[in-house]
Amino acid sequence: MSTARFTLDPAFTVGEVNPRIFGSFVEHLGRCVYTGIFEPGHPSADEDGIRTDVLDLVRELGATAIRYPGGNFVSGYKWEDSVGPAETRPRRLDLAWHSTETNRFGLSEYINFLRKVGPQAEPMMAVNLGTRGVAEALELQEYSNHAEGTALSDLRAAHGDKDPFSIKLWCLGNEMDGPWQTGHKTAEEYGRIAAETARAMRQQDPNVELVACGSSGQSMPTFAEWEATVLQETYDLVDYISLHAYYWPEEGDVDSFLASAVDMESFIENVVATADHVGARLKSKKKINLSFDEWNVWYLPEWEARAKEFGQDEWPEAPRLLEDSYSVTDAVVFGSLLIALLRHADRVTVACLAQLVNVIAPIMTEPGGPAWRQTTFFPFAQAAEYGRGEVLDVRVDSPTYETKKYGEADLLHATAVRGEDGSVTVFAVNRGQTESLPLEVALSGLNLTSVVEHSALADADPDARNTLDDPERVAPHPVEGTALQDGTLTAVLEPLSWNVIRLS
Repeated sequence: MSTARFTLDPAFTVGEVNPRIFGSFVEHLGRCVYTGIFEPGHPSADEDGIRTDVLDLVRELGATAIRYPGGNFVSGYKWEDSVGPAETRPRRLDLAWHSTETNRFGLSEYINFLRKVGPQAEPMMAVNLGTRGVAEALELQEYSNHAEGTALSDLRAAHGDKDPFSIKLWCLGNEMDGPWQTGHKTAEEYGRIAAETARAMRQQDPNVELVACGSSGQSMPTFAEWEATVLQETYDLVDYISLHAYYWPEEGDVDSFLASAVDMESFIENVVATADHVGARLKSKKKINLSFDEWNVWYLPEWEARAKEFGQDEWPEAPRLLEDSYSVTDAVVFGSLLIALLRHADRVTVACLAQLVNVIAPIMTEPGGPAWRQTTFFPFAQAAEYGRGEVLDVRVDSPTYETKKYGEADLLHATAVRGEDGSVTVFAVNRGQTESLPLEVALSGLNLTSVVEHSALADADPDARNTLDDPERVAPHPVEGTALQDGTLTAVLEPLSWNVIRLS
């Protein structure tokens, strides 16, 4: 097998990693909330009904900005239903996921959950621009953030939350380009209401950070034209445009699946180009950053097939939906998607793994039972821990392979992050399914002398996964033989593997 190579030099960088790139997502969907993070009566539940076993895993995962309450759910969301005494909150039909929402877990409980996770967990709140509008967004903002002395801030205090929630980061709706969205709009319609809402929210607080809805995927028929139209209306009023993308092996095409990050990087670069074109047209010096606030491996066709089985008269509470079980192959693709985000850290400054618990999630739970880590947990936790600092520019010289969907793709997908202490972490994926991949990295001007650790997530069985019955089947393992000598790092990447190589 030919050797893959690249050079690292501190003179050539991409940008600083914003901690928000390691965000996640809690939606009222399936069991993400109920029997996920919130299960009163569970042996591990605290006085507020929060599962402490899940809290421990969320802290270990390293999640930062946590988006809430949706997702498609938000387009039917009445924030007033989610505040006040839980026992008096109304039950509602959730059209997005054909479920009954009890509202037992609401806005205050969400903020309380984040505070329990720790100071790294930042709220990222979505407002409903599907079935509601400017007035309701302002009311939610006032209830959440105003200190005291108004009807809504005093109502929050009366509900037991004297201190404001201090939500800085707000999403202006969700996937409004999608025909599946309750209140779906054209780009012109959405751009107008997003601009009106953004302008009003800035009147209340000029320092809010706002995310406009971009496309729900690069394959959407309105892609790019949607972004151009929306940003024409909102460019000077928002800080971010959103991107959403999910990947799965279409028709069993694993070769293309392993190269999913080719599409993700193309998506990012095309949105950047579109946003910068609008900025140039408006003669603005401002740069719009990207919020990749939904991304993951998701076996979407399986969900669509199952959704057809639901009876239209069934509106269950917290049903088991989208509970994908992730294999080693899925985890390698997932790690490659993380690499794609880091490789564009100059413009992708918010990203949210969808979702946090049970629903296409790195953490799984059983009602009344244990919580465990899926295979995808490990790449995220390692990236969140070691991917802090400045991303170095990585241009790989790699052997390639042919894919049906993306053409020729590199076997090696990699990035590197330099920490404040001068240490460097290389994140690398070998997309080859059967052969190891030798790696050489030339180190220039970095003053690195030793390999601290090389760990890999790989397995002889690419379909191996962690389950309720075998929750520790898959985990990263140490790799021997990786060396740093005379300014060159040498390693061998196992077939179908996610690798973390730490240097000091």
